[in-house]
Amino acid sequence: MTDGLPPDVFEDSRCRLPLPTRDGLSPAAQEIFDRHADPEGGTLAGLRGPGGIKLHSPQYAVHAFGQLQYFRQGTGIPPRLRELAILITAREHDSQFEWSKHEPQGLRQGLSQETVDAIKHRLPVDGLPDLEATLISFGRQVFQHHRVEPEVFAAALDGLGAQRLVDLVALMGAYAGTAALLAAFDAQVPDDEIYLLPMS
Repeated sequence: MTDGLPPDVFEDSRCRLPLPTRDGLSPAAQEIFDRHADPEGGTLAGLRGPGGIKLHSPQYAVHAFGQLQYFRQGTGIPPRLRELAILITAREHDSQFEWSKHEPQGLRQGLSQETVDAIKHRLPVDGLPDLEATLISFGRQVFQHHRVEPEVFAAALDGLGAQRLVDLVALMGAYAGTAALLAAFDAQVPDDEIYLLPMS
């Protein structure tokens, strides 16, 4: 390892691919590059994270960015529950990078520390708000057991409605894909950030 990084990880990108370059990208992909490169562009990780990895496949990056914008603005899912779903997904995939970006975001969007800790430490959900507890159980069943018990599904459907539940599951699937990218390309948490997720 050099400077604390694994030998196959690039220093500029902190993953197994170098930072993408803007030259040669389509106008649509250049727009996404610019959003990620801009500290005020609205992304949590900039180019040193999943956005930079995705830009190595520019057409995919364009489609994925559009999907992300839909999840953020088009679903009607409250930001607090959106972040809850992302944290459940990050935890079930032990994605340190994903978790490190979204725990602070979840707290900013109104999740309680108690809820965050229940996800982080895989604690029982007794005592949490009903819908949060239901969605944590729902996500755990999806990712751990690859099925959802009828009563948990019914409670989630009752709490969100059909469209929002479909969107929430699609959101979790998208962030599971992001967790896979981060794992495969060994994206490193920035040096100035604390590892927030226990790896067990």
